[in-house]
Amino acid sequence: MPEKRTIKRARKDARAGRAATTQAGEFVREEIHHVREGKHGARSTKQAIAIGLSKARRAGVKLGPSPSGKTTKATKGRPSAKRSRAISGALKREGRTAASSKSLSRQARSAARTRGRQSLRKAAAKAVRTKGAAGRKRAAQKAARTRNAA
Repeated sequence: MPEKRTIKRARKDARAGRAATTQAGEFVREEIHHVREGKHGARSTKQAIAIGLSKARRAGVKLGPSPSGKTTKATKGRPSAKRSRAISGALKREGRTAASSKSLSRQARSAARTRGRQSLRKAAAKAVRTKGAAGRKRAAQKAARTRNAA
């Protein structure tokens, strides 16, 4: 069940006329936060994102179906308690690194790569903006090291 404030934020995005993916982003953000705070884990960053998107669809965000076409529950209705418990238990046993900034940036870059060069440049530019001064300094030092080695 998504948190009230997540639904509130998504509704605010909808009122502002933002895209469905922007609204869904709120649910994905919440899911990443859950993994980070240790509520449960995820096998991969892709799985954490998929859980968030699934929650968004259930909350009424008009997103298209998953591209793979495989969804856990095709019909509307309550999921079985036994299955729900089993899924929660399995996720609790998974690792937490799927929500690390390194994993998220790797996922963003690989997703951008499939969308083309321009998208990849945009993802890299956003990474620079969100990295912060210390992160940029570290990246510059690493770049300098690799230049010297070559």
